[in-house]
Amino acid sequence: MASVLFVTWDGGGNVPPALGIAAELRERGEQVRFLGHVQQWAAIEGAGFRFEPYRHARPWSPAEPAFGHGAELTIFEVFTDPGIGEDLLASVEREPAGLVVADCLLLGALAAADRAGLRRAVLVHTFYEYLASWSRGPVRRFAQDRGQDPARLWAAADLALVATAPQLDPSAGVAPRALPANACYTGPVVRVPDPPPGPPADGIPRVLVSLSTVHYPGQTGVLQAILDALADLPVTGVVTTGPAVDPGQLSAPGNCELHRYLPHDEVLPGVSMVIGHGGHATTMRALAWGRPLLIIPMHPMLDQPMIGQAVSEAGAGETLPTTAPPARIRESAARLLADGPHRAAAWRLGDSIRAADGAATAATRLQDLLSPAYQR
Repeated sequence: MASVLFVTWDGGGNVPPALGIAAELRERGEQVRFLGHVQQWAAIEGAGFRFEPYRHARPWSPAEPAFGHGAELTIFEVFTDPGIGEDLLASVEREPAGLVVADCLLLGALAAADRAGLRRAVLVHTFYEYLASWSRGPVRRFAQDRGQDPARLWAAADLALVATAPQLDPSAGVAPRALPANACYTGPVVRVPDPPPGPPADGIPRVLVSLSTVHYPGQTGVLQAILDALADLPVTGVVTTGPAVDPGQLSAPGNCELHRYLPHDEVLPGVSMVIGHGGHATTMRALAWGRPLLIIPMHPMLDQPMIGQAVSEAGAGETLPTTAPPARIRESAARLLADGPHRAAAWRLGDSIRAADGAATAATRLQDLLSPAYQR
């Protein structure tokens, strides 16, 4: 039995794959604990894992503006924060870990693990193609100021788990341009019945609407446009606002229900489609259930436009800009609610995602690193 330390941050969609892989490791008898932001304590301990909060890391909350009007600087500071690395080294000094699994965006943690020579894996929770472009973007200056080279840190790890669908990730078709030698595609980390039940054939179709747990400029307005669009469709809208949007700021029509939070796996069996922002976790989960998507990316700097384009090109959904008026959203939603090739495409993607069993594949690769026979 080995000790595995997951180093994470409160970013929303990055947490479910870490928890899914950790649960698989625990089922196989490994000891697993987490290090993260203090507000993650309840959720991670609620999933049955020991949790240690950062003590020296910069404070961070997804409910605070992180994008637009210079707010990106705040989140860049989180990604490159040497305090997270300090907390990581202090944690393994108090309780040694046979393996560290660090979120790919936490360069401060990866740099500290690299200097200390810790056995480590990088958890990539999006397309590797986006991660490669991200490392060349505005965050690069912050990383360089702290002596961090993202691409080198990822390639220097013992393993890079790419927890996405390779048939959607552009990098899967252009290796070795973007993929380092240590990269392994696991498939998305989701737990869905195989085959999943389809939405009820009788009654009014249900549409799940979920944008993001992170605060983006204009997010409230986009949610209102979606609500206005659904008002004139024969559907029931199940809308989750997350911590960044107060439901009281929205005017919901009679056929829509507003929630701060709902577990998506409890809602997805009964819905016919999903309207989202292109976040990787929500998108892959919807596809795993075989549901087509209407994607409205909330920020051009993030992976959302790339994910929306990939889903659209695969024929499993459509993508609209944040400026789309209710009438245009309504037209797109109506097309995706109807029978058509987009449903077959979403179902095919779901078949491959479920077959990959991302949690099991990732856990097996991590256990290989824990083997006494492993040599770097």
